[in-house]
Amino acid sequence: MTKLTLISHPLCPYVQRVAIALAEKSLPFTRIDIDLAAKPEWFLAISPLGKTPVLEVDDAAIFESAVILEYLEETCPPPLHPSDPLERADHRAWIEVASSILNAIAGFYAAPAAEAFAARTNALADKFGRVERRLERGSYFAGARFSLVDAAFAPVFRYFDMFDEIGEFGILEGKTKLDAWRQALRARQSVQAAVPSDYRERLRAFLLARGSTLSNLMRMAA
Repeated sequence: MTKLTLISHPLCPYVQRVAIALAEKSLPFTRIDIDLAAKPEWFLAISPLGKTPVLEVDDAAIFESAVILEYLEETCPPPLHPSDPLERADHRAWIEVASSILNAIAGFYAAPAAEAFAARTNALADKFGRVERRLERGSYFAGARFSLVDAAFAPVFRYFDMFDEIGEFGILEGKTKLDAWRQALRARQSVQAAVPSDYRERLRAFLLARGSTLSNLMRMAA
């Protein structure tokens, strides 16, 4: 049997994508967390970009979450991409949209001043509006069937479990299809198991340490 080892950071949303896909495909794997602030030499030797995730397949290492997901699709059933080539291309494109939203979320929680924070908030609301307009009716991105787009967006929505505790920012307000999708993903076992049990505490400490507008709002809400 092939040995799979996921090199991880506890807060990395791109790691979560891979962990979700592995769980959906019922693939056993070992998870090793590293400190990205003090990257070990062995990790740098297998991750040219110095980022998580890395998936070790026996003695070979694959880096970059999109590449890992495609490898798993090619080698391990059940498929999580559509069978139709055009639909598959569309799903790959929306995974990139999820990545762009993750980048926007980073800008949101790191914004140092109120004006920049407001701009990041509006930009996120606009991005999610585009996703809302694309969604079909049903539990998941493409309706009833879980796909890799769902694996990519689940870590996006997980941030909002924390943001909702801090304040009402209006980013997801009125987006009913997004809300139904978010709730369906939150309830899925593979999504729940993609983070460690202390994820919430780790994320809270990480956000508080940003020295940002959001950090200040967290302190005020405490």
